[in-house]
Amino acid sequence: MPALRTALLQSSGELGDVAANLKVLDEAAGRAAAAGAAVLLAPELFLTGYAIGDAMARLAEPADGPSADAVAAIAARHGLAVGYGYPERDTERHGVIYNSAQLFGPDGTRLAHYRKTHLFGDFEAKWFTPGDDVVVQAELGGLTVGLMICYDVEFPENVRAHALAGTDLLLVPTALMHPAEIVPLSVVPVRAFENQIYIAYANRTGPEGDFEFVGLSVLAGPDGTARARAGRGTDLVLGDAEPEFLAASRAENPYLRDRRPGLYGPLVHDQA
Repeated sequence: MPALRTALLQSSGELGDVAANLKVLDEAAGRAAAAGAAVLLAPELFLTGYAIGDAMARLAEPADGPSADAVAAIAARHGLAVGYGYPERDTERHGVIYNSAQLFGPDGTRLAHYRKTHLFGDFEAKWFTPGDDVVVQAELGGLTVGLMICYDVEFPENVRAHALAGTDLLLVPTALMHPAEIVPLSVVPVRAFENQIYIAYANRTGPEGDFEFVGLSVLAGPDGTARARAGRGTDLVLGDAEPEFLAASRAENPYLRDRRPGLYGPLVHDQA
């Protein structure tokens, strides 16, 4: 089975300008496809920007809104899957907005949709409602691909749930801020190793409102190494998720087989 070449777009785009950000995504998709990528991952809330404040309600769109149609067209035009973050307006619950991510296949078909389950800080708590589905998956290039967003990956339970459900490559659109550089440098590679999966972590970069995004996007392998790593600035980096290496690594590191779930009951209950 061939490797799944994965492209990570590290960019904050243009704050509040959806049309401009779609152009950035289109250009990145063209470069990624030319380099042989099968999937392109953009950061958290890429279509609108993160620190958009009161514009959040105005710029939020339904999952099948016009921007989703535009991303589907980008994926089909360049013949690669595209994952990205955006603010989702709930069409059935007035005023409810989710911090969401979608994955479109190389033919423009929606493969997966995810709502962030663990919101970070007062800003996200003000604007978003948390999602309830931890494991969202799709099949892509012979691998089982999962979706989550930024802070979600910092909870070991979330990533372990994906590993137990058979995820091979976890796509994580991200908006990680200073001083949390430990997450892309250490936490994400460790999550990949302890769960024997690949993790693609695509971050924003530079100042935005009150936030300073740190870049350092990474594709981490099941051996805990960085297969691709961006610096601090705008970048497009590529790395391969290799099914044969994944299978060999899982055979050598039997964490999932050696688990004793009967001992772990207290972990899912709040302690007094």
